[in-house]
Amino acid sequence: MTPELTALTLAALLQVVQYGLFAVPANLQLGTGYTMSARDRAPSKQLSERAARLQRALNNHFEGLILFGIACTVITLSGQSSPFTAGCAFTYLGARVLYIPAYAFGWRPGRSLIWAAGFMATVLMLLAALA
Repeated sequence: MTPELTALTLAALLQVVQYGLFAVPANLQLGTGYTMSARDRAPSKQLSERAARLQRALNNHFEGLILFGIACTVITLSGQSSPFTAGCAFTYLGARVLYIPAYAFGWRPGRSLIWAAGFMATVLMLLAALA
């Protein structure tokens, strides 16, 4: 397995961890009656600020994971894995790990800088594939 696919697999597992970090407080705060329902209506309670931030961080990772997955796939299938692209892949992963507490605790401007590092690492991988 290429280092990029290893980073992608670890990023997917991080997504599972993020889901747990959000789901536990959400279930405790909203109750299983709501979280197990069809959610055709808004919840009768609001999520706490931290739980809402964890939800937004989770959703943000879903968005970033799509582009990162494309970058890893293109690099791997085209046989262009290199120390540079591997470094980019693990930079993305590290940024996503740091992004969770940065978002949960409202680190400003750190959260945006961490996000930008992961995004740029992904863009650089895509550009490397075209070189």
